[in-house]
Formats: sequence, C-alpha cells, structure tokens
Amino acid sequence: MSGAESDGRVYPWGLPLLARIKACPEDFVVDEIPATQPSGEGTHVWLQIRKVGRNTEDVAEWLARAAGVARVAVGYAGRKDRLAVTTQWFSVDLAGRQEPDWNGTVPDGVEILDRRRHARKLKTGHLRGNRFRLRLRAVRGDRQAADALLGRIRERGLPAYFGEQRFGHANLERARAWFAGRTRPRSRNQRGLYLSAARAAIFNEVLGRRVREGTWDRLLAGDLANLDGRGSVFPVPVVDAELEARCARLEIHPTGPLWGRGGPGSDGEALALEREVAGALRDLADGLEREGLDPARRPLRLRPRNLAWAWLEPDMLQLEIELGPGEYATGVAEAIAHLAETARSDPSA
Repeated sequence: MSGAESDGRVYPWGLPLLARIKACPEDFVVDEIPATQPSGEGTHVWLQIRKVGRNTEDVAEWLARAAGVARVAVGYAGRKDRLAVTTQWFSVDLAGRQEPDWNGTVPDGVEILDRRRHARKLKTGHLRGNRFRLRLRAVRGDRQAADALLGRIRERGLPAYFGEQRFGHANLERARAWFAGRTRPRSRNQRGLYLSAARAAIFNEVLGRRVREGTWDRLLAGDLANLDGRGSVFPVPVVDAELEARCARLEIHPTGPLWGRGGPGSDGEALALEREVAGALRDLADGLEREGLDPARRPLRLRPRNLAWAWLEPDMLQLEIELGPGEYATGVAEAIAHLAETARSDPSA
C-alpha cells in the first residue's frame, strides 16, 4: 500500500475509508482499567464515576467543592474525553472531615457507580489502561481493504501518534505564545497542558519522519528501545539480528523523544534525526528546556490489545480495543479512515 495522511499524521499504508467519528457521545465509550482496587479503609474516598458531556477536570472541581477541600486533594489517574461516555475513578482526601452527601450535588451528566475508602490518593498515570468502544458512522470506501488493514494492525501495530486530545483547541499555539513571552498560563493545569502539547508536537514530527523513512517499526543505531507493556527503555548502540527479530515480534519498540533539558537521550543515527526535527521546531524545544522538563521516551509503535471489529450496518463500523496509559483509540480510527466532521475534544478533557 502507498503511504497516506490523516489529519496531518503520516501512515505507511493507504487509508481505505472515509467516516465520521463522535457523532454522539455514545459513539465513544471508555472504561478505565484501574491498577489498584481501593482497600475499603483510609482517609481517601475513591469514587467510580460515569460521565457524559463532562471533562475530567470539571468533575474533579465538583468533587472538591462538594467535599469542601482544595482541588489538590482530588486525584485521578488520567483525563478522559468530554465528548464520550467514560467511566473512571477519582479520589478525595477527607482527612479530618465528614464525608458529604455526594448524591445531593451530582451535576447533570455525572453518575456515581461505586464508592470505597483507601489509604492513598489516586495519582496521574496509576492505571493499567482503558477499554474503548468506537463507532464510525457514514462509512464509505473499501470494506474488504479495511478488514485486511485492521488485521495487519492487530498483528503488527501502528504508529503511536499523540491524538487531537493532547492538543485541544489551541494548546500548541498558546504554548508558542508563552514561550515567546507574549502570555503566560493562568493555572498549573494550563501549564501542564501547554507543555504536553509542545512535547507531543515534537514527538509526532519525529514519528512522521520515521514513517516516511520506513523506520517507525524497526530500530536505528542509537535508539532507546522500549520493552513492550513497560515503561523501561534500554540503549541500542548496534542493531543486531536478535534485536531485529524481537522488534518484529513486537517484544520491543523503537522510541521517540518527549523533549526536555539535557537532550533526548538517544545516540548515533537516532539522535541525529531527532536533533534535526527539534531544530525545525526550535521554539518548542527551547521552551521545554527552559521550563526544566526532564526528557523521557515514548514508543513509536502502538500495539493494540484485544482489537476486534464488526460492521453493525453497511455504513457503521464498531471497533473495540484495550490500550495502555497515554495511548489513543482514535489513533486506530485515524490509521484506517479519513475522518470527516470529527467532533473536536475539549482542550482539558
């Protein structure tokens, strides 16, 4: 297949479909897979909440108001999309306080499914992953080619671009304005969103470059390789036959930079490529370095788990998938279809 682009993201194959995504919240269902189950004892109340038409930060702020605590006393493992039906856990530190009547102040679009005590706050990133169910509507194109491509993705993975959720409506533009001294974030949350968008932009450009060069799913000399399903990486000074075989089996993946001070950590051929891309985005790279972010790495390849699909109607395709923290289900849809009339995510979802 020839390469193709979807919303600026480059893919190593053609996109056989045109479709709509998120025509309604029920077309995008997310269920969080927790890393920890609350023990039943402790000063923190954990609440499992299903929300529709609300972003995660809105719910966290409501919980803080209802409990009469500072916003920092509320925790969650990850942000979930506003334009969706999502289920996730929140924690509220009630040390020295009585538990409020949560149900007496529940806003529209929010439902409390479970409530238990635990000794610790729920922190960002503390989850095993998420289960997704997506429905693509008004689908046109080659269904047989789409089925074949989904089978290939299930077996071989796909480029792990950051999705539109990471950029919001204008977070990247606001990051550039901040780095240029024209404005500043109004809150800690905004600062985090702008820094994340800047990092994502550099990562996506590195990944797009490697897709064009055919190296997104194989190792380069100087890469830092990721062990599948883990956060750890190890250096690859030389690519030998054993490493090539492990990469082909999806046991390890090449990584790209989450830019910060001190350089991306790669070496050799990989470092040269990453520095060239960052040089073309110098305003973002310099801004991230000035803000003192420690560099990190992210796999260039996404390995979907339990990917399944079904044609509910001739023009409606349903995808089901399990992904790890920070991985985007919309990336699977973008890898098979040009998405028309896509509803944009909330910038703080």
